[in-house]
Amino acid sequence: MALLLGCVADDYTGASDLANTLSKAGLRTVQVIGVPEPAARFPDVDAVVVALKTRSIEAAVAVEKSRSADRWLRVAGARHVLSKICSTFDSTDAGNIGPVMDALKADGGAPFVLVCPAFPETGRTIYQGHLFVGDMPLDESPLKDHPLNPMRDANLVRVLGRQSASKVGLVNLAIVQAGVEAVLQRVAVLQTEGCSAAILDAVGDADLDIIAQAALHYDVSVGASGLGLGLARALPRRTEAVTRFDRSLPPGPMLCLAGSCSAATLQQVDAAEKVMPVLRLDVARLLASDDEAAGAIAWAKGRMQHGAMLISSAAPPKEVAALQGRHRGATIGALIEQRLASISVRLTEDGVRRLTIAGGETSGAVIDKLAIPAFIVGPEIAAGVPLLRSIGWQPGEMLVALKSGNFGGVDFFADAWNLMR
Repeated sequence: MALLLGCVADDYTGASDLANTLSKAGLRTVQVIGVPEPAARFPDVDAVVVALKTRSIEAAVAVEKSRSADRWLRVAGARHVLSKICSTFDSTDAGNIGPVMDALKADGGAPFVLVCPAFPETGRTIYQGHLFVGDMPLDESPLKDHPLNPMRDANLVRVLGRQSASKVGLVNLAIVQAGVEAVLQRVAVLQTEGCSAAILDAVGDADLDIIAQAALHYDVSVGASGLGLGLARALPRRTEAVTRFDRSLPPGPMLCLAGSCSAATLQQVDAAEKVMPVLRLDVARLLASDDEAAGAIAWAKGRMQHGAMLISSAAPPKEVAALQGRHRGATIGALIEQRLASISVRLTEDGVRRLTIAGGETSGAVIDKLAIPAFIVGPEIAAGVPLLRSIGWQPGEMLVALKSGNFGGVDFFADAWNLMR
């Protein structure tokens, strides 16, 4: 397996988003969960996305996991590695985007790293180094109150500069739109000023194409799926047939788990009640004992013939904030995720082979608990959310969708069911 592109993603739903983007752009893509063993073998593909859970953990641990993934990808033949981050730059002033970037840059001996989390297709753009979510600056958007990584500064040059040992510069939109050579000339000037990384403006796909072509002059880049799209279009095409995606499975139910508290997921759960049974968990009881999870398992077992069903721990932000005050803040998310993961294990033991998960951290907890090692990427359910088929999972084959909280239309869960059945 000689890769055209290697990718290290900082969460599982982001990895699926990127894998979906690369697959749509014509690269045969596999998403692997964690760093594979050295002897691991996968179908002959163009790109591998290594899905890690490093976005919100201790920076030193995130660095070591990312370096390990980078080493595996280099051995597999990747000449360029994209460090995949969220398009809203989810991080804190301690990291983890900057420390991971610094480590991968040092390991590869790269003199410079281009950084661009823009993804115009999903409304994430960068102008004068400032990140916009739709028409709002990041620090005025709902992301300013993110429960794990509140984003209070839209100026990514400042944000990355606080995280990184590298001096960070800016390549503005006028330079980007002047073309690849203009970008490389600007990089040369920034290097003379002591910079070894830069944020690049992008407001459309054409900008990403230019940035990607410039990024391939170096060993490492940092960005969201938008940059992945540009890289995929900039890489040479192979002529072999695309790996076939098989959606066929024996008849059976689809289990949906909603752990995200985003406004989009809350609306999607409401809409799902019109087409499938929905159980809304009492989050306080879920945190207090095993009884709520046991009740959810019993509820689901009684509805296996309904086709699709949804179990939700999603709650409005005010309710989450109140629970955080009673349960040591950031620990409640992990507790909820583990409860949902345990529910998924019990129900897959009873034959569930179609699984849809809303929420990045929830997706990570569930997939880790199930120990699914890798996925083939299939058709798109919604922008950034592909249908996945497990590879190498001991109990057999499974169809999976991993959705970031803010992704998908209001009928997302029904759309997933329509593709999986």
